[in-house]
Amino acid sequence: MGQTIVEKITQAHMTSGPKRPLMAGDIVAVRPDHVMTHDNTSPVIKKFKGIGAEKIFDPRQPVFALDHDIQNTTEDNLEKYRGIEAFAKEHGIDFFPAGSGIGHQIMCEQLYVVPESLVVASDSHSNTYGALGALGTPVVRTDAAAIWSTGEFWWQVPATIQVVLEGRLPEGSSGKDLIIALTGRYNHDEVLNAAIELTGSGVASLSMDARMTVANMSTEWGTLTAWFPIDAVTIEFLRARRAALGDVGAKRLAADSLERMTKKPLLPDKDAAYAGRITLDLASVTPQIAGPDQVQKTASLAEVAGRKIKINKAYLLSCVNSRLSDLAAAAQVLRGKKIAPGVTLYLAAASREIEEKAKAEGIWQTLVDAGATTLPSSCGPCIGLGTGLLEPGEVGISATNRNFKGRMGSRDAQCYLASPQVVAASALTGFISGTTGGRSTEIKTQWQSLKLPEPASEKVEILAGFPAQIRGRLVFVPQDNLNTDGIYSKDYTYRDDVTPEMMAEVVMENYDPQFSARTRAGDVLVGGFNFGTGSSREQAATALKAKGIALVIAGSFSQTYLRNAYNNGYACIECPTLVQHLKKACAEAIGKGERTIISEAAIEIDFTSGKITHAGATFRFPTLGAVPQALVVSGGVENQVRKVLGL
Repeated sequence: MGQTIVEKITQAHMTSGPKRPLMAGDIVAVRPDHVMTHDNTSPVIKKFKGIGAEKIFDPRQPVFALDHDIQNTTEDNLEKYRGIEAFAKEHGIDFFPAGSGIGHQIMCEQLYVVPESLVVASDSHSNTYGALGALGTPVVRTDAAAIWSTGEFWWQVPATIQVVLEGRLPEGSSGKDLIIALTGRYNHDEVLNAAIELTGSGVASLSMDARMTVANMSTEWGTLTAWFPIDAVTIEFLRARRAALGDVGAKRLAADSLERMTKKPLLPDKDAAYAGRITLDLASVTPQIAGPDQVQKTASLAEVAGRKIKINKAYLLSCVNSRLSDLAAAAQVLRGKKIAPGVTLYLAAASREIEEKAKAEGIWQTLVDAGATTLPSSCGPCIGLGTGLLEPGEVGISATNRNFKGRMGSRDAQCYLASPQVVAASALTGFISGTTGGRSTEIKTQWQSLKLPEPASEKVEILAGFPAQIRGRLVFVPQDNLNTDGIYSKDYTYRDDVTPEMMAEVVMENYDPQFSARTRAGDVLVGGFNFGTGSSREQAATALKAKGIALVIAGSFSQTYLRNAYNNGYACIECPTLVQHLKKACAEAIGKGERTIISEAAIEIDFTSGKITHAGATFRFPTLGAVPQALVVSGGVENQVRKVLGL
C-alpha cells in the first residue's frame, strides 16, 4: 500500500516511530523545520523555563511574530513584547516585531515554509502552509516548549481525504467562495481531524493567494492540515519570493532544491489509502456567504442578497483574505466610489510588505478614498482585539475566517463571512450584496466514503513501566461529540483548590451525574466519535485519570483532547469498529436514554498486538509504539523533556 503526502512528509521528519511505512493512526516523534509562536510566545517561555530548560535545541527552528494584540499599547503589553524580543535576541531566534505582519503570512512570504517541509505553529491556522506544498499543522503551547527544548514533538498521523477539483472558478468567484462552499456542503464531520489533499485538473487554475485562503480556512472546516500539490503556480511563487529576499531567500531555499522540486515534485503514491473522496466542479461555485455566527451555515450570495440584510461594519483584514490580490479585488469594486453612510470599513494588510505594495500600486489609496479606516498589519478585530469591534445589535460582514458569536465583539451582534469583493460591495450599498445581480446554482459535488486498511498486524516491544495488557470493566459512554464541559465542568476548570480526589468526584457530572458513583478504578471507558471536542481544558483528561479510569477508547478523538491526554501521560486509543459494534449491541439501552452503560464482561486490551477482546469479539487498533508509551511512562511530555535534558 502506498502513502499519502502527509504520511510521506511525516516519514521524512520522523525521529522515532514504527520501522515500516507510516499509515494513518500511527503516533510518532517528528522534528519540524520551524515552529512559529506569536503573542503566545510569552506563556511558551514560561513553560520552557518551568521545564528547567535553559538552551534552545536549534535556534533556527523557532520564529517569533507579534501579531495578535499589537493595538494594545498599555505598559503591561509593551513590557511583554520587550520580554519576547529580549528572549529572541538572547537565544538567536528570528523575531518579527509588532507591525511586521500576521505570523502565517510572514512564514510564507519569508520562505520559512517551502514545499515538503514540516512547519508548525502555536495557532490553529497553521494549515495555511499547505498552500506551498508543505505539511502545516497546529501545536499547543506545551508542544512548542518541547520543540524549543528538544527539537521534537509527538504527532498522530491523520487519515486523509482527497479533494478532487475540476474545471475553473467562474468570473466573480474566489478561493473564499470555494472553501465556504466546501465547509457548508460537508458539515457533518466528513473531514473532521483529517488531512485533505487537494488535487485534480482544477488546482492549476487557483492562484497562490486562493490556495492560501482555502488552506487557511480548512481549519474551520475541521481539518488538521490541507495540502496543495507543487506545480507551476507554486514554483513561480517560490522563485519570486527567493529573488525578493536575496541572500536570505537563497539560504532558506537552495537553488538545487528548487530545481529538484520543479522537475520531480513530491506527490502521493497512486495506491495511497484515503478515508474519503470529494469531487467538486469549480465552475459551479458562485459567490457564497457563511453565517450569521456559524462558519458551516452557508448560502449563495444570490439567496442572501434578496434578504436586504443591513450591515454596520465591514472588514478587509486577517490571515485568510488580506493579501495583495484580495485588496486589489476590493479596490476594483470601490474605485471612485464611497462606502454607504452608516457603514465603517476596516482595512489591514496581512503584512507590512503587502501594505507597501498596495500603496505603490495605488490600491491602498483607492480603498482609503472610498472611506476605509486603516489598521496596522495584524489580527486585530478578527480575534476581538483593538479598534472596530462589533457593538450590540450591529451586523458585520467580514473577509476573515471565523464568525463565532462574540468573537469579533458583542455576543448580541451578528457576523457573516464572504470574499473581499462581496465585503467591498456590501460596504458600498450598506447591505449584503455583490457586484452583479448574482445567480444561484447547485454546486456540483460528490462525496465517496472509502475504507482505510485495517491497522497493521504487528508485535510491538513494551517499554518498562508500560502495561502489556489491561483488563477491566467496560464502561460505555455512547454519545458522539461529547464535549469537554460534559467531561469536566467549567464550574471547576478555573478553580485552583480542586484536588485530584475532588476531580474524581465530579468527572462527567455534566454528562451523567451518576458516573462517578457507578464507576471505579480500573474501569475502561469507551466513548463515541470525536470524544473530547470543545475547549482545550486539560482537566477533561486528567479528571478521568484521577478517577482511576485505566484508559479511554473512542471511535475518534478531538485532536486537542488527544494531545492533552498524552501530554499528561494518559493513554487513549482509537477503535471505531469496537464503538460501532457496541452501539449496535447496546441499541436498546441507548434508545432508553441510558447515558452510561456498564458491562460486567471484561474488556481486554493487548498492547503488544493491538487487539481488543470483549464478549468473544476481537477488534484491532493501531499499536502504540515507543513514542506514546514513553509519554505515559514519563507521566507526560514535560517530564519526558526533563528526562531527555537530564534534569
